[in-house]
Amino acid sequence: MRRTMSALVVLVLALVGGGSTAAADPESGSADADSIALLTLTTIPGGWQERTDLRPILEVFADGRAIKKPDAAAAERKPETPPQQLEGKIRPEVVRSALTEIKELATLDLGTPSITDHGTQIIDLMPQPPEQTVHLIVYAPDLSEGLTTDQQSARKRFADLYRTLLDAFVKN
Repeated sequence: MRRTMSALVVLVLALVGGGSTAAADPESGSADADSIALLTLTTIPGGWQERTDLRPILEVFADGRAIKKPDAAAAERKPETPPQQLEGKIRPEVVRSALTEIKELATLDLGTPSITDHGTQIIDLMPQPPEQTVHLIVYAPDLSEGLTTDQQSARKRFADLYRTLLDAFVKN
């Protein structure tokens, strides 16, 4: 089970990383920070082990621009069909608050339930420069079996942050 989950995490991180593109300055060789998402939210539904078309549900850029892909994790979306893409924004105070909460959550134990094949939620913080990158992963977000009270509390904070960011999206 752990080997399968480890392979899944590696696949997810590869796909999430591969889903973003960076425009490079040919003279300096550095990536354009405006073209790289600061935050990404990704949901992997249970049963997606066979799918290779995983995409973030929400990408938030440092300036508050955001791209929401509401059907990125929808089972009814055919694998060869790109997800719907909505452009919008998230208020700066919501982004600042989220950054603080992500850094605090990174210090907490989110636990791993005894059953882990019930989906995954991921919040990636990818600042430029990348020295303070944070990857928060919650396995089986709806399960609490085998978790301590502190782990359940941390997972609730994670879920609240995930929902807050999704709800804060305002379409252009």
